[in-house]
Amino acid sequence: MDLGISGKTAVVCAASKGLGLGCAEALASAGVKLVMNARGAEALDASAETIRQVHGVQVTTVAADVTTAEGQAKLLETAGDADILINNAGGPPPGMWHDWNRDDFIAALDANMLTPIAMIKALVPGMMERGWGRVVNITSQSVKAPIPVLGLSNSARAGLTGYVAGTSRQVARSGVTINNLLPGIHATDRADALDGGVVKAKGITLDEARAERAATIPAGRYGTRQEFGATCAFLCSQHAGFIIGQNILLDGGATNFTI
Repeated sequence: MDLGISGKTAVVCAASKGLGLGCAEALASAGVKLVMNARGAEALDASAETIRQVHGVQVTTVAADVTTAEGQAKLLETAGDADILINNAGGPPPGMWHDWNRDDFIAALDANMLTPIAMIKALVPGMMERGWGRVVNITSQSVKAPIPVLGLSNSARAGLTGYVAGTSRQVARSGVTINNLLPGIHATDRADALDGGVVKAKGITLDEARAERAATIPAGRYGTRQEFGATCAFLCSQHAGFIIGQNILLDGGATNFTI
């Protein structure tokens, strides 16, 4: 399928690996020029070069912490008149409700709520003026079914979801769509970290922890960054202009909902 977005420019945050990289790869395969961001320059440059070689698109890298004002300014200076924004940031660490203090919540809100909001506010006005734009926020399945040990993530991502619910409907008439992708467990470093916590808590091996978690997923496996990226690219396509303010689960059926 021709997604109809060849030649457009996308800003992809946390794009050096994992789900962000999957989104960058899928957009590049559709002919989209990329501005890839991540904190670590070495991994970011390596991923960008691979995309250039495989897909032949223009890729600019910005090594910066997008959760800081300085990092946002550096990224936005390079982003220019971006047509597509993929908001993404690693989630805060797991823990128990009594472990977290105010600073922990502020850090979670900065990374997983206030940063994507800042990027939306910076780039969406230009999209509206040009009459076309796409924003995809990578959140979590915990938005629909909160995960007890991820209370920091539950809180911050739910806040972003509420913001998007209203904002997406205010900008839709200008040809700009804003939607959220809610990943379940995918084969990423984040999954390794969560499985590592199970290893420590239960005294089992990493393979056993993975098998245990996979058994809770109807699909019987972890998701891949490639299939996640393909869904993201479709939401950014010319075919997805009637999808507004939605929360789309990619969890292998793990979250049991009828709606």
